[in-house]
Amino acid sequence: MAGELTLLLQAASDGDESALNRLVALLYVDLRRLARRVHSGRFPTLDTTSLVHECYLRFLDSGQLTVNDRAHFFNLAARVMRQLLCDYARERLTAKRGGGLVHFEYREGDAAVSGEAEYWLALDQALRALANRHPRRARVVECRFFAGLTEAETAEALERPLRTVQRDWQSARAWLARRIEA
Repeated sequence: MAGELTLLLQAASDGDESALNRLVALLYVDLRRLARRVHSGRFPTLDTTSLVHECYLRFLDSGQLTVNDRAHFFNLAARVMRQLLCDYARERLTAKRGGGLVHFEYREGDAAVSGEAEYWLALDQALRALANRHPRRARVVECRFFAGLTEAETAEALERPLRTVQRDWQSARAWLARRIEA
């Protein structure tokens, strides 16, 4: 499978849409696992399958997918899913504030979904600020939190020593927690 995966990644990177289709089919179960981890019930009206399919469509719309290996592919997928969830959160908050000019009835649970949307956007904003100050730490957060990679997998994907990744992960979590609380 590793050989086939490498060939498909290369072909997809070269713009071969059928290779991208086969790649996603091959990795669909893993993408669903990743989507469940990234999504983890944050938005009840957006299911895991929709998130995977939207991710796939973004890959297709990008025109060219440049991926080095399996870890890089999942890092990219996690980043796309993060963007999708942030877009969804923005839409939810816009609708809540009347941006769509459509009247809707308040339902029980709307406040919780709005709270989750606001938290998700605060996390995204804090992660962007972290990336400006400490880009390596931000990459570690993307690998660990959004791609669900272990510390060892993150070290391999970022080509960093394991101990460096562990320190970056610990520092980044503390920094993000302080930033979000503020």
